[in-house]
Amino acid sequence: MNALAPSILSADFAALGEAVKLVEHAGAPYIHVDVMDGHFVPNITIGAPVAAALRKHINGIMDVHLMIENPDAYLEDFKAAGADILTVHYESTKHIHRTLQAIRKLGMKSGLALNPGTPVEVLECLIDEVDMVLIMSVNPGFGGQSFIPYALEKVKQVKALGERTGRDLLIQVDGGVGLQNVQEVVNAGANVIVAGSAVFGAQDVSATVQEFMKLMNE
Repeated sequence: MNALAPSILSADFAALGEAVKLVEHAGAPYIHVDVMDGHFVPNITIGAPVAAALRKHINGIMDVHLMIENPDAYLEDFKAAGADILTVHYESTKHIHRTLQAIRKLGMKSGLALNPGTPVEVLECLIDEVDMVLIMSVNPGFGGQSFIPYALEKVKQVKALGERTGRDLLIQVDGGVGLQNVQEVVNAGANVIVAGSAVFGAQDVSATVQEFMKLMNE
């Protein structure tokens, strides 16, 4: 079953616990937590202490996306905060293979994010250490951006790589996905969809989550 991962980046930061409960009750199995440091991306969001506080309100999967420099220094912090999946960017560290191994050694699923300008070919030597591939369909750093169409081709390439190597990958897409294009993204091979403003910016958040899940699994 394909899964929706609402991004709290677009939620009311003064009421994150309520936001999480709302989308989980509506059927979203993942909660996507964007961590930004103002260096790797031009925005600052939250750190491990807020993630730990949020974990108390999450019954499903806490999916933490590190958009930060030197992610290795914070892996243990986010493990302690309760992350189930920890995603780092290929572009954020010189020794990505070691970072992915360290995430798994801590008992979390390892995610690898690729920026729009990073080709799928970089996965060839890393695929055995990756549980989830995150295709960025916008340039990371801000919510509410428009979907980059070439991301669909990258999703297809990741799906083909997983099939060729016998890996049952989670393939996540983040950025510019809404009700109008989510089926196209899923048809390309994605099975976990991140949606921020499309969910939390909707007039009826619960109904929007349910419509996403319906469209993704038709």
